[in-house]
Amino acid sequence: MFGHMHDNNLEHLPSQQVLDTGEQLMVPVEVLEVDNKGALWKFLPSEAMAGAVSRTGTAPLDRAKVYMQVYSSKTNFTTLLGGLQIMVQEGGFRSLWRGNGINVLKIAPEYAIKFSVFEQCKNYFCGIRGSPPFQEHLLAGSLAVAISQTLINPMEVLKTRLTLRRTGQYKGLLDCARQILQREGTRALYRGYLPNMLGIIPYACTDLAVYEMLQCFWLKSGRDMGDPSGLVSLSSVTLSTTCGQMASYPLTLVRTRMQAQDTMEGSNPTMRGVLQRILAQQGWLGLYRGMTPTLLKVLPARWHQLCGVRSHEENPGHIGCELDDTA
Repeated sequence: MFGHMHDNNLEHLPSQQVLDTGEQLMVPVEVLEVDNKGALWKFLPSEAMAGAVSRTGTAPLDRAKVYMQVYSSKTNFTTLLGGLQIMVQEGGFRSLWRGNGINVLKIAPEYAIKFSVFEQCKNYFCGIRGSPPFQEHLLAGSLAVAISQTLINPMEVLKTRLTLRRTGQYKGLLDCARQILQREGTRALYRGYLPNMLGIIPYACTDLAVYEMLQCFWLKSGRDMGDPSGLVSLSSVTLSTTCGQMASYPLTLVRTRMQAQDTMEGSNPTMRGVLQRILAQQGWLGLYRGMTPTLLKVLPARWHQLCGVRSHEENPGHIGCELDDTA
């Protein structure tokens, strides 16, 4: 959800960059350094561009994930390939990118809100004592993500509806928003808000715990923990982020089902009702429908980020090469 802590200077920034899968986004770690005041805003254009490219590249997997989350059941089991085939048959090859426009559009405000909140938390926690301890890392990152997700939740609802839309259902983003407001009211734009907020806790705790465990393992191996190789740090970030996504995935699925309820049943669901329905119809495994495309999205993201690490190793003083983190 946010950066993993090291005492490295900016030369090691790419090893701490995050995997922007469009789920829970992290904040680069070095912004916690007291000497880097305002540095976070220098990263925003490159972060937004990298996120746009990576999310566009993984958009078919993202749409397949949402489709499986909403429509897959014991009686109507949808696999990854089956879901992709259904979507292509219904709307053609280009339909695999439905919802990607708003997914890219919300990157800039999401990062901007998160960066500004995190900057304020950094100034508060680091004002006197330097780098804040682990608990305050967790609090700062959680606050940044919680506030940003609160403000962009309407865009998440629109993204889910546009991703699941049938051919000709909406004329565009504004028409989708108009229809939701006319039929369901303003409250519909905050469907799934509660599970979205609750999902921050298992994501952040698991992400940081796994990363710290890998750090300890690396340290016990007798190697230099102060300057790990790009591949080691990248693998650690990849594994910790993936574990965080798996820990919070049931709540992510419930959130998506709540946001898409008009598409499915036209009801006004509660978090408890959706959860009970999933467990009754599909069992515990139903809480992980669509996990396969979610994990597959990490692979192209990791490759893109690896390219950024290699670019940094060739140009260690060039900050622009350090920002190739992806979905």
